[in-house]
Amino acid sequence: MIISKTPFRISFFGGGTDYPVWIKEHGGAVLGTTIDKYAYLSCRYLPPFFEHKYRIVYSQMENVKSINDIDHPSVRECIRFSNIQSGLEIHHDSDLPAKSGLGSSSTFTVGLLNCLNSLKGEYSSKENLAKNAIHVEQNLIGESVGCQDQIHAAYGGFNHIEFLQNGSFRVNPVIVKPETIQELQNYSLLFFTGFSRFASNIAAEQIKKTPEKKKEINIMQDMVIDALKILSGANGTIEDFGKLLHESWKLKRSLTDKITSDAINNIYETALKAGAIGGKLLGAGGGGFILFIAKPESHKLIKQKLKDLLNVSFKFEKTGSSIIFYQP
Repeated sequence: MIISKTPFRISFFGGGTDYPVWIKEHGGAVLGTTIDKYAYLSCRYLPPFFEHKYRIVYSQMENVKSINDIDHPSVRECIRFSNIQSGLEIHHDSDLPAKSGLGSSSTFTVGLLNCLNSLKGEYSSKENLAKNAIHVEQNLIGESVGCQDQIHAAYGGFNHIEFLQNGSFRVNPVIVKPETIQELQNYSLLFFTGFSRFASNIAAEQIKKTPEKKKEINIMQDMVIDALKILSGANGTIEDFGKLLHESWKLKRSLTDKITSDAINNIYETALKAGAIGGKLLGAGGGGFILFIAKPESHKLIKQKLKDLLNVSFKFEKTGSSIIFYQP
C-alpha cells in the first residue's frame, strides 16, 4: 500500500498566461501558493482473486477488467503512462470538492502519479512529477488546462513560476519576510460559492479568445512582478496587494463571459461593500471558491454578509506532493 498527500493551490496572479498557446509566443508567469487542504491517493496491487483487474474508488466506484473500461480519465491515462501491467486498487479521498477552482484535477493527477511511481519503487522528483502530470492532462487526456496547477501541486509552497517559450519552466520560491506572509494569511478569506463547473470547458473558451485578448493578458502577466514587489516591501502593503488583485479580477472576467455570472458578481460586490479590498474567483472561473483580501477587522462583517456561503479556514503550506505511507 502506498499513500500520497498532495496539496490544493490558490492562484493569485498570472492565470491565463500558463496555457501553451500563450507560452509559445510570449512566455508566461504566475504567482500562487499551496494550502493545507489535500487530496489523498492510495494504491496497491490487487490480489488475483477477483473477476475485475482494476478497482477505483472516488466519488464513484469502478470495478473493471481492462484499462480501456476505466471511466476516470486521469486514472486511465496515469496507469497507461506508468506502464503497470498488474491489477490495481486505487482510492481517492479529499479535503475539498472537485471542480472547485483550487486545481483539484491536477492535484489528483500529481498525487496518483506519485503513488504509482512509488508502487514501482521509483523516486519521483518534483520536476518530473509536474512535467508528467502536464503531459498526461494536456496530451493523453486532451484537456484544455494550463501548466501552473501541476507545478504548484508537485512543488508546494509560495512560488513565482516562469514559463519559457521553449516549453520549460522555472520555479522561484517567493523570498518574503515571515511577518509579511503571516499578514497576507491574516488578510485572506476563502468562501465556497457552491457552484461547480468543468474548468476545461471554460479554459477552452478562454484559449479560443486569447488572440483577441493579448493586451489584457499582457497586463495580467506584468501584475505578477508588481505583486512580487509589494510582497518584498519595495512597493506597497498587503492592502495594495488586495487592490492589485481587484484590478486583476476585473481583467480576468473580461476575457470571456463564461468566467463569472450574476450570482458570483453579487457575491463579490457584497464583500466589497462589507470591507473587502479585492479578491477573485479561483481557477478558470464559473464557480467554486472565491478569495478575498480584507483587513482582519472587516472579516466578521464580510462573513455575516456572506453567511449563506461556506467559509473555509486555511493556512499556506510548503510540502507539495509527498508519500506519507510506503509499504510496497
